[in-house]
Amino acid sequence: MDARFTAEQDEIRRALRELLRRRCGPEESRSAVDTPAGYDPALWTALAEQLGLPGLALPEAYGGVGCSVTELALACEETGRVLAPSPLLGTAVLVAPLVLALGTEWQRDDLLPRMASGTLTAALAVPPGAALGLTGDNSAEWAGGGRAGGVQARRSGGAGGGAVATEGAGRPRPEEQPHTLGWRLYGEVDQVLDGHSADLLLVAAHAGGFARSRTLLFLVPGDAPGLVRTRQRALDATRPQARVQLRDVEAELLGDDGADVLGALARTGGTAATVLACEAVGAADRVLEMTVEYVKQREQFGRAVGSFQAVKHRLADVYVQLQAARSAACFAAWAAVHDGGRVGGLALAQALEALRTAAAEGIQLHGGIGFTWEHEAQRYFKRATGDELLFGPAHRLRAHAADAARLFERAEVSV
Repeated sequence: MDARFTAEQDEIRRALRELLRRRCGPEESRSAVDTPAGYDPALWTALAEQLGLPGLALPEAYGGVGCSVTELALACEETGRVLAPSPLLGTAVLVAPLVLALGTEWQRDDLLPRMASGTLTAALAVPPGAALGLTGDNSAEWAGGGRAGGVQARRSGGAGGGAVATEGAGRPRPEEQPHTLGWRLYGEVDQVLDGHSADLLLVAAHAGGFARSRTLLFLVPGDAPGLVRTRQRALDATRPQARVQLRDVEAELLGDDGADVLGALARTGGTAATVLACEAVGAADRVLEMTVEYVKQREQFGRAVGSFQAVKHRLADVYVQLQAARSAACFAAWAAVHDGGRVGGLALAQALEALRTAAAEGIQLHGGIGFTWEHEAQRYFKRATGDELLFGPAHRLRAHAADAARLFERAEVSV
């Protein structure tokens, strides 16, 4: 592999960093997370219209830029640096790939151009760690497994009637796709990223009861009758979450009922882990940068704190861990296109550990102000902890990767 960035990748990162420097400083970010949406719509519009960020990894045929997941992941390193609150993760990283992989031709033509333009935001209503296959086999148990719990789907007895998720574009629906209509959902999902504000929800549900249980994905508009969305208090305010309750809500099936939904969710999880790893690397880089700047200025005993050997050693350890995480994240971004993205979980584990370490050292070395609400260091620590709660701690990410590679089985055989 060629580890060098291309000119196009460098330009994407440079343009994005410049835009975020002007539009998403600490004060702007704090103000945005306190709004009902949880992000700044004007910044989201700028990211979409000026840089095409939501459609960066979508084909040009659907209004995208035509780049790969690699460019999207590398771009997200810049959003991670400033902890930019936006619907990018839910819309472009989680939902769009599933619509592209499983949706009917009509659904792709209708939804993807609007996602690419930023006019349609989306959220994936699943338990992130379990359903995306990052910390274990994403079997059907997380959604009820045909028993009570999770979200259940049933036929409503007809193929039409009522509002459906994708009729917003105003185009007539082809008559050959009646199987996508006539479903109703009931149940609830917690910790749905951007679930309170997304225009469209992609909900995973079980159909067929216990005997013929299978997991399907359904499109639900944000204003559907019977849908109740409640914003939850989150440790990391830059990743707003919601509890989604579906009370006999009409829904539209994504694709057909024979699709490999669990496999698609696992593949999306690998891609999401790569993007999250790059985000975490960007955040760790920024908090280390802030800490180095501070210890150069703060004085004790008549000299800068950064001149003490013990402080230098601690920051050097953080730097080494950060560079290891950056290497892992960059390789995962490359592998997402060339090698099936099988190392995303490992890269995410390395990056989250680096971010947690960098943020913890930043809080320590900033002294009494490091843990206060007004200082930025605590926000980076919350990002590391919040991502571990959502997508899995490092030890579980590594354990699942080892199980998937049958690492310990091979070791036993060799012994």
